[in-house]
Amino acid sequence: MGAGIATLAQQVIAQTSAAGPNGVPTRVLGRTGQRVSILCLGGWHIGAVKDEKEAMRMMHAAIDEGLTFFDNAWDYHDGHSEEVMGKALAMDGRRSKVFLMTKNCERDYAGSMKNLEESLRRLKTDHLDLWQFHEMVYDNDPDWVFEKGGLKAALEARKQGKVRFIGFTGHKDPQIHLKMLGKPHAWDTAQMPINVLDAHYRSFQNQVVPVCLQKNVGVIGMKGLAGGHPQGRLIQELKLTSDECFRYCLSLPVTAQVVGMTSMAQLQHNLKLVRNFQPLSKSDMEAFRAKVRDVAGDGRHELFKSSKTYDGPHHRRQHGFEV
Repeated sequence: MGAGIATLAQQVIAQTSAAGPNGVPTRVLGRTGQRVSILCLGGWHIGAVKDEKEAMRMMHAAIDEGLTFFDNAWDYHDGHSEEVMGKALAMDGRRSKVFLMTKNCERDYAGSMKNLEESLRRLKTDHLDLWQFHEMVYDNDPDWVFEKGGLKAALEARKQGKVRFIGFTGHKDPQIHLKMLGKPHAWDTAQMPINVLDAHYRSFQNQVVPVCLQKNVGVIGMKGLAGGHPQGRLIQELKLTSDECFRYCLSLPVTAQVVGMTSMAQLQHNLKLVRNFQPLSKSDMEAFRAKVRDVAGDGRHELFKSSKTYDGPHHRRQHGFEV
């Protein structure tokens, strides 16, 4: 990482606010200028909570505790994640306290507009703070977003006041993110896998984050424990703890890390972690990366980067692959 990029990275970390008595530290989300909590509540997992009332209780507690950045996507649990989140945010004016993000699963104009209206209805809101193109995981996805009219829809939605900021996500290949960042549009955000293993294999933190910093694109991390089924191996086989994994993520120049939580205990644990957050030193970061180097370089623990198994069914159908 060059000296200029290193300075930009340090500036992101230095923006971290102190945690108030009922707050979570915040950072500035790139060119948006918006401060968001460094812990972002994952929408897929909140939709997986079996008791809907418990899911809503968790979201209310999160907001009351200062976790005000909420993640979601149009296709999570076939819309259930957005629906339960919408119910929670509709109570007692809580929508106004949250920076709300959801994702568009379409690439064309008509499909994107349909996604938007359905997401707004489910989330019971008249606008989204951030709308991201979901799962840029196929090499031609960036071209489709521009050629088929997806971006046109997003720009119109922004002009209409239905969307404030526009970004994209993906988990497959840094080159696809770089292709998106090279397109003729000033993205507000980019969401990507951020974890200690990523440092050694198809690395978003090494290849994509520096470009985002140069372009002032807000970086949102995900898969801090390597996501999906590998999570167990990361904790058990590699003998890492979730706390040290997330502390590593937040010691990188990301604005926020999306974390999936399915219980009140997990929520409270993670709130305590981020309230006490102190960035790792450069030497500690290097030592932590070195600890996993031998088993990280072949991607065995990040199969979402090399296998279609982790691609969403909607997007596999989009590209003509079997589900």
